[in-house]
Amino acid sequence: PRPPPLDCYDLGSDEPIAIGSVPSNGTTTVPETQATETLLSSASPTVNKMSGKTVFVTGAAGFIGSHTVIELLRAGYRVIGIDNFANAVPGENGQAASLERAQELTGRTMTFYQCDLLEKASLAKIFDKHKIDFVIHFAAMKAVGESMQKPLFYYKNNIVSTINLLEVMKEHGVYSMVFSSSCVVYGNPQYLPIDEAHPIGNVTNVYGRTKYAIEQMLEDICKAEKQWNIIALRYFNPLGAHPSGKIGEDPIRAFTNLMPVIGEVALGKRTELAVLGGDYDTEDGTSVRDFIHVMDLATGHVAALERLEQNPRYKVYNLGT
Repeated sequence: PRPPPLDCYDLGSDEPIAIGSVPSNGTTTVPETQATETLLSSASPTVNKMSGKTVFVTGAAGFIGSHTVIELLRAGYRVIGIDNFANAVPGENGQAASLERAQELTGRTMTFYQCDLLEKASLAKIFDKHKIDFVIHFAAMKAVGESMQKPLFYYKNNIVSTINLLEVMKEHGVYSMVFSSSCVVYGNPQYLPIDEAHPIGNVTNVYGRTKYAIEQMLEDICKAEKQWNIIALRYFNPLGAHPSGKIGEDPIRAFTNLMPVIGEVALGKRTELAVLGGDYDTEDGTSVRDFIHVMDLATGHVAALERLEQNPRYKVYNLGT
């Protein structure tokens, strides 16, 4: 039988990012010629072989960023984080509340700056102060509906900020990056499950186009300038929280994505959970999604840093189930 459509929600999206149905032939297997590499981490709860290296994390106070900071600290990395608090809660003394808890949970400290990537001079000053080995780039605006209403804002915020970051990295001799991309770059799938060899670019919303454009830019840079090593991680739907319960997903901006809504119903902030969609090609008409726990996503970033040590040039990996 023909499988149901697979919807992809990126964190913060307020409507489906179209992944759509498989082709009319109903194929659900990946062609044998498209075998892909698996990303594995050797990170342990203590310290791994990368201990002592410094990671610069943009969007560090956000949902995925803060959970990844925990795993980086546990793995022995020195962490420098920035955030502009567009979708994160400030804590005491200019620190981010989520990162204060990350340090409490790990018993390790990090350095944090409130900084916007559009402020290139401020960003450069941070790089002047620290010897940085790797960059993990989370920071972006990511609400699909809003991106269609404010395209110029999204193109400037997501693409120009990334260019600023890359230029500052190059000026300071930092050439290793893990980029936070999205499954949205695949558009409507030609087969399921979707692997990294699947064609990309048939994107139907502005947010997705920014991710696709950045991926193309990163690949072009790696081809032209041999010193760069960049890994793009294409997320499916993050959910969950740290096992301690001390940090999780608590967005500031308006949202309708599933897991925060379920949380608000459980807390009594909403009276009911509305199940949206009734005309999908599924048994009950509702959509089907691929979820990944945020701690698995965080571990994937540690694995990506280890992979960068092997000088992969430009690589992409799916992070989903």
